[in-house]
Amino acid sequence: MARIKLLEKNEVDPIAKELFQKQEDSSGRILNLFKALAHSPRIVRDWSRLGTTLLRKGKLADDLRELAIIRVGELANSAYELTAHRAIGLTAGLSQAQVNDVANWQDSSHFNEVEQTVLKYTDEVAIDIRASDETFADLRRHFSAQEIVELTVCIGYYGMVVRALESLQVDLEE
Repeated sequence: MARIKLLEKNEVDPIAKELFQKQEDSSGRILNLFKALAHSPRIVRDWSRLGTTLLRKGKLADDLRELAIIRVGELANSAYELTAHRAIGLTAGLSQAQVNDVANWQDSSHFNEVEQTVLKYTDEVAIDIRASDETFADLRRHFSAQEIVELTVCIGYYGMVVRALESLQVDLEE
């Protein structure tokens, strides 16, 4: 059970109400994470804007983005995040074997060199805050500066997402 009340559309500030309406119009539901964050209307609005940009408006390939997000979820042991993004990862082009092996990617044969580089970079950024020069050089061989920025921000953003989900104990939607 969430540690704070999950607000419904009729309980939120007009800024959050507009976001809730957009979510309902596009997907038919409002995520519980946003219901929790709606206690701070501008945060939920801007949080959603950045998430939308990362998920829908970037240059980084969808499957590689989802690989990083799932890895962040694995590192945080976030059931909410893993449930959501394992499914998204499959629709983005990851195989079931890849989704299953993200937790132990170093021992898996299901990831190519580029995917391994993304996973290694994700681990270093999520755990150590900064990537090694060697890992960053590997990243530069495969990605443009724009893609590197998007990947880096994505790792940080989803690190923030899992921290909010886990700290506020936000429940999965039914």
